[in-house]
Amino acid sequence: MALHAVPISRPATLQVRIECDLAKVRQASAHMKSFLADQGFSRGDMDSCELAVVEACNNAIKYVGPDGRCREVGLEVICGKAELEIRVTDHTGGFELPKKIQLPDFEKESGRGLYLIDALMDEVTYLRGRGENCLVMRKRREAIHPITEARISAEEANRRLGESEHVIRDMAEELSSCYESLSAIFRCSSELGKTNDLEEFARRLLMDLAQITCAEWFVLRLVPREGGELRLFVASRDGIIAGRLPLDRPNFVSVELQAGRAREDVWFDAHRPLREGDPLFEMNPKAHGLVHPIYLGENLIGTVAVAKDTPGPSFTAVQANVVHTFSDFLAIQIMNARFNEEQVRIRLVSRELEIAQQIQRSLLPKSIPRLPGMELAGFCQSAQQVGGDFYDVLKVRDDAVLLVIADVMGKGIPAAMFAAILRSLLRAAPEWMDQPATLLARANRLMFEELSAVDMFITAQLVFVDAKNRTITAASAGHCPGLLAADERGLILSIAPEGLPLGIEPDTTFSSHTESLQAPAKLLLYTDGLTEARNPHGEFFGQDRLMKWLRKEGGRRGSAQEFADDLADYLTKFQSSAAQTDDQTFLILAE
Repeated sequence: MALHAVPISRPATLQVRIECDLAKVRQASAHMKSFLADQGFSRGDMDSCELAVVEACNNAIKYVGPDGRCREVGLEVICGKAELEIRVTDHTGGFELPKKIQLPDFEKESGRGLYLIDALMDEVTYLRGRGENCLVMRKRREAIHPITEARISAEEANRRLGESEHVIRDMAEELSSCYESLSAIFRCSSELGKTNDLEEFARRLLMDLAQITCAEWFVLRLVPREGGELRLFVASRDGIIAGRLPLDRPNFVSVELQAGRAREDVWFDAHRPLREGDPLFEMNPKAHGLVHPIYLGENLIGTVAVAKDTPGPSFTAVQANVVHTFSDFLAIQIMNARFNEEQVRIRLVSRELEIAQQIQRSLLPKSIPRLPGMELAGFCQSAQQVGGDFYDVLKVRDDAVLLVIADVMGKGIPAAMFAAILRSLLRAAPEWMDQPATLLARANRLMFEELSAVDMFITAQLVFVDAKNRTITAASAGHCPGLLAADERGLILSIAPEGLPLGIEPDTTFSSHTESLQAPAKLLLYTDGLTEARNPHGEFFGQDRLMKWLRKEGGRRGSAQEFADDLADYLTKFQSSAAQTDDQTFLILAE
């Protein structure tokens, strides 16, 4: 890649020549961003231009033909006083720019990048030529108002400026990662069934992951059907000595084995370096990165290691969350391929539902955080027709947690995938966990386009529990009301703040409701699989029967697990021989 700035006084100009290699795009966009900073552009303008240029250059490389592979992509930036113009020259066959750019249908991958560019820039033009085309993007500069009076010290101003830049940078990184992750996942989803080459599929998916997270290499290991070891499946470069890692040898030096046994991410860097004898040590002893274990239910499927060679910051929380999301999606495809190879004797829909049940169980927390003086217990029983029920308990502080219960309307893999995405989005925003209504609005904005494109929606309820102040704050997205035992006399409060399900409207606002916890505290969150359960006579279990049970149990003390077991047993006896038609999920807080 060749770079040079043209020494023109007005307007300032930057010209970049980019090799026909996707890996070079990020370097060019970073150089452009530095150039814009020198010209006094705002952080918002720089972030918008960077995202637009990355998408435009990626498309120019992705869609070029064999004859254009040897030609460089041109990037020219012209900075005026009031306007910025960016030109990206490609050597593809070109395309017709629609008069009105709209978001394409869910099943179509092409057009999403153009939609993003149009949303980020003020004007977009495409000039087609013979063997060469030019995408022209213009953006008006944000007005920068001078400070008329110094009201704070220079030190305080610098501190506030640094904090603001950090927040904006994190938000831009998170939005970019969410868009790129969903785009890559949906692109791969549209190609399912076209190939039986699982190795090539995994390599392509992990190359997308590496590009989004700025990783320089990756290693995927899988556990074979017979178990006993981790086997090398895909690596981005040669150099791995150990093709197999024995799971029954605890003294074997390997961060991949460590992650698989501990069921949690293992990080390695200058402070926690790779040890000699570790297979990843042979890739680069000074590399820094992480290993994520891939689990479905209680079963270890494999591990994914992603790393960087160059010195610098390690992966951010947002990038680690992207690794988790891609791993969950990859696990689905691995299990699906294995079922196909075994020629399972049930119909394709039944196989899909079985995989979705495993994905659904993998969304449940492996352990539930503890609260001082209070206990939590959860229950999730999948039906034959799998939906997207799940619950989660996220630690906010030592004395506070966020309770999550949700139900994706739909069946099988799509419902399980949207449940996984919602879970990832909620976990990626710890700063909003004490504000359930704000957190629901954020999740709705990020998921609306994908949910509405496939006519699906999600009901959810979030409850922030403050054990120190003995209060709960709840927000609901069209979900079943929570039930709170208000006192020992049997008064039951129905907690149902207003709010539409996620995916119905793009800019939905949600209300919150706060209540005090009276001793002994009892709170029940549940999905409609409980109230809509039927007995052999066709009668519904209903909310009244659920409130009657809570009224009976509300005045006595006991562990949360005891109450959960009692409610599950009560529900089983009611249904008797009747078939379960929907997932049954609930969370209980007890004191």
